[in-house]
Amino acid sequence: MAKESMVAREVKRERMARKYAEKRKRLKAEGNYVALSRLPRNSNPNRQRNRCKITGRTRGYMRQFGISRITFREMASKGLIPGVKKASW
Repeated sequence: MAKESMVAREVKRERMARKYAEKRKRLKAEGNYVALSRLPRNSNPNRQRNRCKITGRTRGYMRQFGISRITFREMASKGLIPGVKKASW
């Protein structure tokens, strides 16, 4: 489980990116990079990190499912993910 403060930081970045999205888009179109650089750093969507929706883990993130590989494996073994079964040959 990730630290709550790290998950909260990501939520804050996401909220800030949404807040400044329109302004950032407008300044980029104008080519006003000085004003763009004055915006808060966390308003840049590039600073966001993919996190597991259940545990908050950043590494081993599976974009298709939105969870980490470890959580995916546990859920698949329990049959909680529809259409996924363990491969055997």
